[in-house]
Parts: sequence; structure tokens; C-alpha cells
Amino acid sequence: MGQPVRIAFFLVPQFSMMSFAAAIEPLRSANRAAGRSLFEWVLASADGGAVTASNGIPIAVGGTLDAVATSTRTPDGKPATAKLDMVIVCAGLDTPDYPGVYPVLRRLSRHGVLVGAISTGPFVLAEAGLLNGRRCTVHWEYADAFRARYPQLRVTQDLYVIDHDVFTCSGGTAALDMMLHFVKQVAGAQLALGVAEQFIHTQIREQEDHQRRDLHARYGIDHPKLIQAIALMESSLDEPLDIAEVARRTNLSMRQVERLFRAHLDSSPQAFYRRLRLARARTLLRYTLTSLRMIALDCGFESTSHFCHAYKRVYGIPPTHERPSRDARGSKADGQPTLTGLPVRL
Repeated sequence: MGQPVRIAFFLVPQFSMMSFAAAIEPLRSANRAAGRSLFEWVLASADGGAVTASNGIPIAVGGTLDAVATSTRTPDGKPATAKLDMVIVCAGLDTPDYPGVYPVLRRLSRHGVLVGAISTGPFVLAEAGLLNGRRCTVHWEYADAFRARYPQLRVTQDLYVIDHDVFTCSGGTAALDMMLHFVKQVAGAQLALGVAEQFIHTQIREQEDHQRRDLHARYGIDHPKLIQAIALMESSLDEPLDIAEVARRTNLSMRQVERLFRAHLDSSPQAFYRRLRLARARTLLRYTLTSLRMIALDCGFESTSHFCHAYKRVYGIPPTHERPSRDARGSKADGQPTLTGLPVRL
């Protein structure tokens, strides 16, 4: 029998308990189903102290990441072989800067350790430079903020992405699918399916499955032309299409487009499109320090004043009121946004 796969979970304050549990519980279940330790795990934090999850529950850890990487223990507290096979960064409501952790992650990666992240954890890997030249994913609600901060990265909408020796996961129950993939690699498909059944998880999703439901389910609509029109709008938020162009591309008349939106969404196509763009702007305002002018342009508004007027009309407050306080988001350095204050609702 081979050695157990040794995993360190690096917990960031206010991490998502849902994502963490979805990642660690399949390992416990796999060990139970196999009747032996297929996996061993240890928890770590930046200072080696307990970490409080976003639900207020404190979790004790085995030490700093650097310490546990050289002295891991089995789940029952017994000493284990020093070498780690995998490190998973679990983040959530707050993703602070970790200048002391980035070199540790890079060193582990250079020494053959698989390095990954769940929920807002990809921000940590990106800051450490581990996502350069690789595909990655992040929760759909924060994709715009992630792209704004790291425009050079190749961000997908996949549930999770494994690109050679680095992996990222969008969070929530997607962590369960990703860990079942690893269980399958270690112990075979049959055991992975057995673990999935233990959690009443009737279908193991593949990494390329998308995070969000399709437009039919999201908006409760069945009309194929209307779905096509919304898809066009969602793919062109920075450079909005004329409604006449949307009509042309869907082989409809302007009047037919108007009727479809009124009948199924109780909105004009123009107002619906504007709300899509403003929703994107709201995410950028809350979770990045991108300038108001750039956000207006990125969301298809010709001027800042036009954007501010439209925003206040829809949300009842000026866009500047959506900005987190300076203390909440951390200090600015060289005009660049910090990682602090990135929330998640998983």
C-alpha cells in the first residue's frame, strides 16, 4: 500500500466554512470507505493561531504553513512524514495581504507540492505569482474584480481548474466535486462514487462545468430568442450593443424584442441591459479600487456623470457610497488596491 496523500489547509480569517467542509469531508469519508488512511491533513494559519470562519466558529490549527510543511501530523495527532503533497488555501470574507506566506507557497510549488485555492483563495495564489501562465477560476460574483486586478490571467467560469501543478476552485459545493476528482485519482472511480453517495451527491460534476445555471433556469424563461438576446447582452457589457443590433443578431424585429422583454421580464430591453451593466459596476465598486471613471467605461457608460446618475436611479445611492472604508480595505500602496476586504457569500 502506498503512503497517504498529505494535505495542508491554509485557513484565512473569515474563510468559508461551507467550502472548507466540502473540501475536507470527502477525505474523511474516503478514508472510512477504504478502511485505511488514503489522506492525511493538517491545518495552518498565517501566525499559527486559531482562525475564525465567516460563521464565527474558531478552528484550531497545527501551526504556520512553514511549520506544518516540515512537521505534519495525521488526523489523530500522530507524527506523519514531513513532506506535503498538496496545499489548499481556504479564504472567504477577508483576504489580507500575506507577504510572508507567498514565498512559502512558491517554495513548496518548486519542490513538487500541488498548490491550490478555494473560494477567494485564488487572490492569494495570484498575488504569489502562481497563476501566471495558467488557467484559473474564481467564484462568478468576484470574477470581474479578479479580472480587474489581474488582467493578465486566464480566468474561466469553470467549477474548478487543474492546470498542471496549480489548481483553483470557485468555492461552495464545487470543492466537493474537485476533491472527489482527487479521490478518484488516488483510489479509483468506484470509491469516489461511494463517497459522493455518502453526501447524497448524485452526480459528480466535471471541472469544465459552469458555475451558474443556464439563462433558462436563472430567469425562468423558455423562449429561445429571448435567451439568445440576453446572452448577447451579458457578453457585451463593456461595449453595449444597440437594441437594433440585438434584434438583427437574433433575427427579430425591434418590436418583437420589445414585446418579448415586456412579456417575460416586465422590462424594456434597454432597462434590462442597463441593470446588467450596473450590477457589474456594483461588484467592481465594492470589491476593487478601480477608479470611478474606469468602472463607468468598463460597464459601457460614456461618462462618469451618466454612470452616477443611472446608478443612483437604480440603487438609490451614489456609486461612491458603495466603496469600502479605507480601514476595511487596507492601505494603498503605489496606487494599487490591496486584497483586504474581499467578501464572499458561499
